[in-house]
Parts: sequence; C-alpha cells; structure tokens
Amino acid sequence: MAENKAVNNNRPEPVKSPDKLKLLITVVNRSKSEYYADLIQSFGANLQCFVSSKGTAENEMLDMLGLSDDRKSTILSIIREDRASELLETLANRFRTIKDGRGIAFTVPFSSIVGVHAFRFLADKRETQRFL
Repeated sequence: MAENKAVNNNRPEPVKSPDKLKLLITVVNRSKSEYYADLIQSFGANLQCFVSSKGTAENEMLDMLGLSDDRKSTILSIIREDRASELLETLANRFRTIKDGRGIAFTVPFSSIVGVHAFRFLADKRETQRFL
C-alpha cells in the first residue's frame, strides 16, 4: 500500500541563511572593555552586551602578583561564523601583547533566529538579497 502524504503548498519553505552566527563570550579587565568592544565591532558585530563581572582569585594572590583590580567585564557579541576564527586569533594576540589586556574568549553556536531582518542585522548583512 502506498503511503498517502499530504502536501501543503500554502506554507512557505523555511528560509536558510548563507551565514551561520555564533555567540562570542569575552571576559576582560573592565578598564579594557571599551577597547575590546571596539575591536570586536570592527569584525562586524552589531550587537554587544556588557555584564559586570568579578575575578575569582583570592585578594592575597592578586596583591602578590600586582593585580589588585579584579573587576572584569563579560562582553556578549553576535558574530558571523566565517569571521570567528580570525577574530579569536586577533583577540588571543591582543591578550598577550596589550598591557593589562589579558582575557579569555570563546564562541558558542547560535542555532536559530526568528526573522530575516533580525538575522541581517546580527550578521551585518545590509544587502536586500533573498535567502534561499
């Protein structure tokens, strides 16, 4: 017996984006947060959120190392997957070379977004092409 499958032609096909997005999480000294936010924005991040954070090392250890400031900022950014590797390499280089610029950064995949306009904004896509 053949299976009878109903086809619903009234329902639009899902829109698939040509670019995938990632959530970039960057933790840096609070005094350097604007610098790193500007750097991340130069890679096409249109949405960034700052969260005040605090380091976990004990005060005695921080004083001994000359790192008495444990105030941190966690920067949450949305970036395109194709820019993630280059951005992470740039951040790693800056973490090593900038005075008091140490930090940590990693990405988490973004699985879905509702709305083409929201996707275009987050992916830094200004053209009006149709996504297939």
